[in-house]
Amino acid sequence: MAACATHSSLMLAYTAASSRSQDLAPPSLFSFANPRPNPPLLLLGGRRCASFLDRRPNRSFPVLVSAVADIDSEENDLEEATATATAVLDPPKPKKGKAALVLKRDRTRSKRFLEIQKLRETKKEYDVKTAISLLKQTANTRFVESVEAHFRLNIDPKYNDQQLRATVSLPKGTGQTVKVAVLAQGEKVDEAKNAGADIVGSDDLIEQIKGGFMEFDKLIASPDMMVKVAGLGKILGPRGLMPNPKAGTVTANIPQAIEEFKKGKVEFRADKTGIVHIPFGKVNFTEEDLLINFLAAVKSVETNKPKGAKGVYWKSAHICSSMGPSIKLNIREMIDFKP
Repeated sequence: MAACATHSSLMLAYTAASSRSQDLAPPSLFSFANPRPNPPLLLLGGRRCASFLDRRPNRSFPVLVSAVADIDSEENDLEEATATATAVLDPPKPKKGKAALVLKRDRTRSKRFLEIQKLRETKKEYDVKTAISLLKQTANTRFVESVEAHFRLNIDPKYNDQQLRATVSLPKGTGQTVKVAVLAQGEKVDEAKNAGADIVGSDDLIEQIKGGFMEFDKLIASPDMMVKVAGLGKILGPRGLMPNPKAGTVTANIPQAIEEFKKGKVEFRADKTGIVHIPFGKVNFTEEDLLINFLAAVKSVETNKPKGAKGVYWKSAHICSSMGPSIKLNIREMIDFKP
């Protein structure tokens, strides 16, 4: 309303100033050609105000527009200055605690994890010995953590010639008690029991598995039982327990297979992103035992390289404890390492 009143006062001043010139000047044909009952409305400064410019000489119109523009410019400058002053007087409050951390993933970490991850540099590549020594320092939970290796390989498992599934026998064991179940018939049943199998059965064991029985870590089957075991694929497959020749769980030499899995034979396979996850011990192992197991796992992954793998095979390698941060390894040093 104030701006509109200002514009109206300017127009009245303009009318008074130009009345004398109109008395002296001859009447304009434009002024009487099309008289309008209501004056048009002109949008000035974002507001609608009455305009009588169509009845006055056009030469004074720029002067009035310029004056209105100056007033609007001053108002805008005042508003900007006020906003700047408000921003200076009210600075944003600094974040505290976990909200102030740079990485979003660290905001959900525990205090214990945030402390132990300071022991290693994020982007640094460590040699194998230093990495294993550092790994033991980061394991400070109340239980004995497992130790894992994670290898990113340059393979695409959706192609048959780039799939990786194999086993590795860890010389120093896994540190876990493995419960082995065997599906066999005839003489193989007695062989499995004498070799130390925890559970041995045939058709009766198959029916128990269909009913939900899963109290075992490995399931070994003789070749003549695979026709009956095929119906358990939907139950055992998602759990990684389906017998497979590549994993060494389908064999005619059942006593040897039981012995190997009891001592520390581990099955591994590449997931859909081409990453291999292999547990190779416990944090209460000595550094030397962990080193021996780790090198055995590296050698097995290198030996079982898929035929379709092209270019650089190893992309990255990390080791970590179950509840600790990952430690990046120098791949060239890892492959060429000699104990």
